[in-house]
Amino acid sequence: MSSDLTFLTNEPGKALLDRFHALLGKNTRLFDCLVGYFFISGFYKLFPSLEETEAIRILIGLKTDATVFESLERGKERQEALFKSHAQTKEEIPAEILGELDHADDTADVERGIERFIQWVASGKLQVRVCPSEKIHAKVYILTFPEAHYGVGRVLTGSSNFSQSGLLDNLEFNVELKNRSDYEFALAKFNAKERSQHS
Repeated sequence: MSSDLTFLTNEPGKALLDRFHALLGKNTRLFDCLVGYFFISGFYKLFPSLEETEAIRILIGLKTDATVFESLERGKERQEALFKSHAQTKEEIPAEILGELDHADDTADVERGIERFIQWVASGKLQVRVCPSEKIHAKVYILTFPEAHYGVGRVLTGSSNFSQSGLLDNLEFNVELKNRSDYEFALAKFNAKERSQHS
């Protein structure tokens, strides 16, 4: 398999998950995601490559699952790092987000992924925000590399949501953008959207 693919379809040798594993780790300082759908099934597939990433920010536009919601609550219980109160959480997350639930298999890998999710929320390494007032259907993943690396960062974008289906199972069509101008444009849009969730 090539380690420098541009198009990622999840066909054999072209999985988005494999490309993330190749780019993350010591190569990536920050990992930002703006996605319509975020499910714990995607996180537990990807978290081993995120261990050395300094910070992860995820903005969810349309829907998450019950496991993510409950894990955010458990992370909050460990440290009030994400939401100020349960009441505020219920206001920020509309009912349809909890409607259709994506239940992950009960395996040791899933349990480790959920535990890591909770730890990272509690420590502040992982920040998850839901954008209830807007229907964001984007699928943009922004990787910021350390200084003196082979480039400032990369953007992966296309049809894949942050889920096992999007990262591995479904036939998808994603592209890797390597130009600095694409990286800076995507990061500026992400930061603007992230700031708007605080106001």
